[in-house]
Formats: sequence, C-alpha cells, structure tokens
Amino acid sequence: MRDVSTGEILVDLDVPNMKFIVAKGGRGGRGNARFASSVNRAPRICESGFPGEERDIELELKTIADVGLVGFPNAGKSTLIRAVSQARPKVAPYPFTTRHPVVGVIEFPDFVRITIADIPGLIDGAHDNVGLGHEFLRHIERTHLLVYVIDVPGADGRNPWDDFTSLERELELYMKGLSKRAGLVIANKMDLPGADENLELLKAALPPELPVIALSAATDEDFSQLTDFLRKNIAASRGGEEKLVFRYEQ
Repeated sequence: MRDVSTGEILVDLDVPNMKFIVAKGGRGGRGNARFASSVNRAPRICESGFPGEERDIELELKTIADVGLVGFPNAGKSTLIRAVSQARPKVAPYPFTTRHPVVGVIEFPDFVRITIADIPGLIDGAHDNVGLGHEFLRHIERTHLLVYVIDVPGADGRNPWDDFTSLERELELYMKGLSKRAGLVIANKMDLPGADENLELLKAALPPELPVIALSAATDEDFSQLTDFLRKNIAASRGGEEKLVFRYEQ
C-alpha cells in the first residue's frame, strides 16, 4: 500500500487478517437528541462534526506462489505450467503470449499442493521497468523457489547461457538478494535440433551447485521427477531452510 502524493510505502499486508488504519475518521457531532431536556423534549439544534483525514492510496497486488517461473519471452514457461498443473495460459509461437501472471496448482495423490506462478517473459532492462518489468517482477518477490526456464536450442540466435546471466542480473538489480534465492534451471525444448550440444555448454557455464533439469515441456509426458523435486524443496523452504535439499540426478 503506497501513499500516492508522497510515494511512501505505508504497509505491506502480507499476513492474513492484518489490519492497518490508512486515515482516521473525524469526530462526530452531537445530534438533537443530545440536547433534549425536561423542558425541551424535541430540540431543533445540533452540532457539526469535524472532518477526518483524507489520503489517496495505491494498492499493489503481489501474487503469492511457492514457485516462480522466470524466463525470456517464448522460452516455454506457459507450456510448462500447462503440463504440470491445471492452469491453462495461452500458448502461441510468438513472444509475449502471456500478458498477466498465471498461477497453477500442482496436486499430489496425498493432497499436498504446490502453487506455481508463470509471469510474462522478461526482457533486458526489466529492472528499470522496461517492458512493464516492475509489473511482472513484483509477482515473484515472495516465491520460495525460482525456476529459470531457458530455451536451450537458442531461438532467434539467442545464447542460452547468456540468457541465464541476463535473467539473474535483472532479478538482482530489481531486488537485492533475489537472484540468490533457491532455484533451479529448466533446460527446455530438448526435442529441437542443437539442444544436446547447447545443454553441455549451458551446464559448464552455470554455477556447479545449481540443479539443471533437461526436458521438453511440449513433448514430454512424464514430469514426476520435476514435480517431486519441487515438492521436496518447497517443503524445505516452508520449514525455514534456505538451500535446496538435494541435487537433481539425471
């Protein structure tokens, strides 16, 4: 919640049933009944009250999800969230298909649930609000786990390891420490030519402790290794641990 005139952030309503007084109401006046007496049973006088505070405020909604998908446009985030959850964002072969954040739910047989947010694709300069960067980035501030979705074959001549570096930089410039949050890399579109060669180069360029899961969100049918990985690490994050509990073994 932000004061429009000053830009001051008044409060972050991040706790259920949290209350905050934005502006105090004025003191009410006394009505004619307060002036009634034994000799004047129906007085025709009253007192005006005093005005209360006035303030223009801006409310900013931040999506709350366990997992946040980040990636450049057309990296396959929407296809991935459709594959692992019941969410049905629009999927098309052109950039910026997703215009608004979409939250999907991964459900397990024992009724455990994980929420996963697909935000519109980031572009260079998103931290400076280029391409509505702030409108997108604010929705991953509270996620426990960041999933970098990388187009491994490198569509449009893009370099997958440079894409990861750019995404990490945008997150850190937007919010200090955000890029250090627990995460993993989804090496997507492994069904396309050139993916195998680029995957090895990508792994060599990434930090050794960062898990990499290679898949094709469009053609794979079994995502249990990914969803089980997410479940175990989200459970660790909810328990207060900051690190991933295990690496993905291919």
